[in-house]
Amino acid sequence: MSPKVSLTRYLVEKQHVDGRIPPELRLLLEVVARACKSISHAVNKGALGGVLGSAHSENVQGEVQKKLDIIANEVLIEANEWGGHLAAMASEEMDGIYVVPNRYPQGEYLLLFDPLDGSSNIDVNVSIGTIFSVLKKPDDAGQGVSEQDFLQAGSRQVAAGYCIYGPQTTLVLTVGDGVVMFTLDREQGSFVLTEEDVRIPEDTKEFAINMSNMRHWAAPVRRYIDECLAGREGPRGKDFNMRWIASMVADVHRILTRGGVFLYPWDKREPDKPGKLRLLYEANPMGWLIEQAGGAATDGKQRILDIAPAKLHQRVSVILGSRNEVERVTGYHRD
Repeated sequence: MSPKVSLTRYLVEKQHVDGRIPPELRLLLEVVARACKSISHAVNKGALGGVLGSAHSENVQGEVQKKLDIIANEVLIEANEWGGHLAAMASEEMDGIYVVPNRYPQGEYLLLFDPLDGSSNIDVNVSIGTIFSVLKKPDDAGQGVSEQDFLQAGSRQVAAGYCIYGPQTTLVLTVGDGVVMFTLDREQGSFVLTEEDVRIPEDTKEFAINMSNMRHWAAPVRRYIDECLAGREGPRGKDFNMRWIASMVADVHRILTRGGVFLYPWDKREPDKPGKLRLLYEANPMGWLIEQAGGAATDGKQRILDIAPAKLHQRVSVILGSRNEVERVTGYHRD
């Protein structure tokens, strides 16, 4: 049997052998992984740890926070603020950026995260996860750090990934040369490489969308889903299955594992908002992972990673997954 490759060994080889990442980024990713282990332990304890239920507060988007939302956010901040690798952090759960305090050394990276994606599923024991994205602080940013420094297109990410807390705890990562998966070995307490060079099939017979919103969709989305539902007798000439977990991490993980297409489009319920998902915390890191695995990610009109952010909590329409299906839906929007 080949020896188990730990996350630490994998990152060290990326630094020294491949020259893909500098030592500061390697150490940052190790710290993020340790924070995810702590969150995983809290999630696994559930009711035994007193972490279920509402925190009776709202985040910047006006969404009711769960206790685990707040716990996960605090774990990520406390784990990453003192290592000297970061200049600042931004979270879906915080109004503004969190600048590393002066008592700690400041680094050259920016960390963005959704501390607990899919939190509506926490209390019903369905898979949830943590999404993260790493940017380089702009060279012209000067000594300080501002919100403007975070407003970079997704194509400028230097690392991105997520950790899914399900039957197994799995860390999925890209540093720009493909997608790898690590599974948490609880006996050893470390993430172990379990899959390399993850690839998404270009074609699929599976789509993920919240069908309850059908009456609010724009015509291109309605056209695409109607064709899928028509099955073998319809214009696509094949039957499709539908999946929807209401946790982006879980839906994307399924697509990375076996293919599919995920849609969270603009709809008429909030016509002034371009979409529901957050560009910096969700769409950019997930879009890069999907592209690195051979898939595609667009907002219906353009590549997700080419969108220039205008604000920290910007929302966006998302279509991602198997390349041929994403290109079909995007083509309908352009038509």
